[in-house]
Amino acid sequence: MADMKTGGRLPLLFFGMLSLFGGVMAGLARLGWEVPSAAVQAAGVHGPLMITAFFGTVISLERAVAVGRVWGYLAPLAAGAGGISLLAGAPLPVGQWLGSLAALGLIAASVVVLRRQVAAFTVVLTLAAVCWLLGSLLWLSTGDPGAGVAWWLLFLVLTIAGERLELTRFLPTPPLARTLFIVIVGVLLLAAAWAADRVFAAGLIALALWLLRYDIARRNLLSEGLSRFIACCLLSGYAWLAAAGLLGLAGAFTPGDGWRDAALHAIGLGFVFAMVFGHAPIILPAVTRIKIPYHPVLYLPLTLLHLSLGVRVFGGLSDNFKLRHDAALINALVLLVFIGTLVTLVSRNRSRGTR
Repeated sequence: MADMKTGGRLPLLFFGMLSLFGGVMAGLARLGWEVPSAAVQAAGVHGPLMITAFFGTVISLERAVAVGRVWGYLAPLAAGAGGISLLAGAPLPVGQWLGSLAALGLIAASVVVLRRQVAAFTVVLTLAAVCWLLGSLLWLSTGDPGAGVAWWLLFLVLTIAGERLELTRFLPTPPLARTLFIVIVGVLLLAAAWAADRVFAAGLIALALWLLRYDIARRNLLSEGLSRFIACCLLSGYAWLAAAGLLGLAGAFTPGDGWRDAALHAIGLGFVFAMVFGHAPIILPAVTRIKIPYHPVLYLPLTLLHLSLGVRVFGGLSDNFKLRHDAALINALVLLVFIGTLVTLVSRNRSRGTR
């Protein structure tokens, strides 16, 4: 079957964005902010909405475009539908099963890519999809979203790491460094399987240091325009990944730990969303065929993201609930600022093109 046309992809992306907004508001509800009732009832599934519904939709949509077959879009469709079911208050198993089916779809698409090109990075991307499925199955079997957190985090972390590993092919990366990367991935997978939180944290630190040392972002930092912006996003994200690992060594990944919010959001906001900010001007045009021109104003939401997250993390470490409470709202507003910035850049570019 041929690939899906661009117009058919946009509703899938829209479903993912609904999960993003719903997930963000559900997170605010957990901290006591007044939000719509649908978000309040979804407060307990904030994590699944953000990871399996939103990021699951976006990542599987990107993979479907790479595969170029209509069946590949069943994964983002299932992920987006799962998020909508969670927000609509449908029976919990509906969202759980849809998320699991979406993960299976991503695995199938990843295997297609793997068969086309057997390489370390395609193996890692496939393992990342498997991590998504394992986390979803644990949630399905236990009813506790926390049971799948380590696997869901690996889904995001390994997806990003695998994509960055691909680009090291253009650099004189020593064979030992590539071997070390595989060892780090193996440690992370074993730590998640054994629920060894501190080993998991050490693995995150090792991965962050590897990326800081060998990623092409270090070289691009000396470039200009979009390349430099992406490099700033990546390197700042790696710093947050290392910070999360350091917190994890202190026990922050243990359920109920007072620093858990700081550690999880150092990964989810500091690392993952920094990657989103950096890659959006490249990935969105590939999926939607809508060009996003570069402008230095993109540094504004990136800076606000890191500053507000820094306040939130400090509030968590100092047991200052008000700081966490207020910074969480700013975190949410920063995402709106970023989306608004992209929309403005696209609108300006189109208006100039019609003159």
